Amino acid sequence: MENRDLAKYVDHTLLKPQAGKKEVEKICFEAREHGFAAVCVLPYYVQLAKNLLQKTGVLVATVVGFPLGATYTSAKVNEVRRALKDGADEIDMVINFSALLDGDLEKVRSDITGVVEAAEGKPVKAIIETCFLNREQKIKATRIAQEAGVEYVKTSTGFGSGGATVEDVRLFRETLQGKAKIKASGGIRDREKALEMIEAGAHRLGTSSGVAIMEGK
Repeated sequence: MENRDLAKYVDHTLLKPQAGKKEVEKICFEAREHGFAAVCVLPYYVQLAKNLLQKTGVLVATVVGFPLGATYTSAKVNEVRRALKDGADEIDMVINFSALLDGDLEKVRSDITGVVEAAEGKPVKAIIETCFLNREQKIKATRIAQEAGVEYVKTSTGFGSGGATVEDVRLFRETLQGKAKIKASGGIRDREKALEMIEAGAHRLGTSSGVAIMEGK
């Protein structure tokens, strides 16, 4: 795959808690240089990233309910509203997988729906955090997210005990049947892994190693 094509899959990501302004500026410069699909930054830096990426075609994504997911829907909704005000183009939300583990599927559904409605048409990516779930729970969460109106189902926050796997991406593809897109995230650090995820069905790749992937490392 040519670099210009591969770049359009990459959400160049910086979500570590010790991230600072200079690091955000750096990833925005890299995203412009390589033509990445988006940068994904902490809510505090959305406005900075938006200003740096004006008229470049690079989108600004941010996270909601991150990284645990088990917060009130009203809090997530307020996060979304502020993110949109600051210029966010996409919202990566962590589902309430604590509720999922408890079997409270209606809570999972209403939580996602609340965020989708608050996003006012902006794409929402539902982070399932697959490392904590069994196959049946992954399928349930994926179906609920799709039915709630998300544009993407996403594998991981990168803060759990595991990241994206080819098997999970394939399971998403099988479950979604083209009704929503797939974002593979967590542990994608080289070109080979990136291409494996795309081959399995991923439409976006959440990675902090976008430059290394472009350089074939």
